[in-house]
Amino acid sequence: MALLSCCKIHGNSDKTLELQDTEMERHVYKEPGRTWIEVNNKVHSFIVNASDHPSIMEIQAELHSLESRLKYLGYISATKCMPPVKSEEDKEVYPCHHSEKLAIAFGLISTPSNSPLRVFKNLRVCDDCHTFTKFVSKTLGRKLIVRDSTRFHHFKDGVCSCKDYW
Repeated sequence: MALLSCCKIHGNSDKTLELQDTEMERHVYKEPGRTWIEVNNKVHSFIVNASDHPSIMEIQAELHSLESRLKYLGYISATKCMPPVKSEEDKEVYPCHHSEKLAIAFGLISTPSNSPLRVFKNLRVCDDCHTFTKFVSKTLGRKLIVRDSTRFHHFKDGVCSCKDYW
């Protein structure tokens, strides 16, 4: 059975929530977005809102610090691909916990500042994470290579090799 993506439903969020409830009742699930990064010959895996990583407190602290710096420089979280949330507070928190962002934050705290980060994703990277990664590469001067389900994205100095067409 094909699932409708929350990103494709820009209309009424009540209908989206109703669809999600129906999917859960019928035990229909889509594969969760998962991101991997290898650090010191060990692969670390993240899913959205992950909290089971041994370094999760440090990762979240780095991510929130980084988000604050990037917002000061003009980064705005894109929320159009975000699933409907029940409160305004959730809208602010949810984008911070995409698996790509968690993996990048982990890579930043776990690798030398001059080394590139290589991140792998099982789904297509979302608009918000793509923009976030461009800002990280420009702000921190890091090269980031993100492999999603469609292509390799090479981020350097705030520019992506896909030229924002992916």
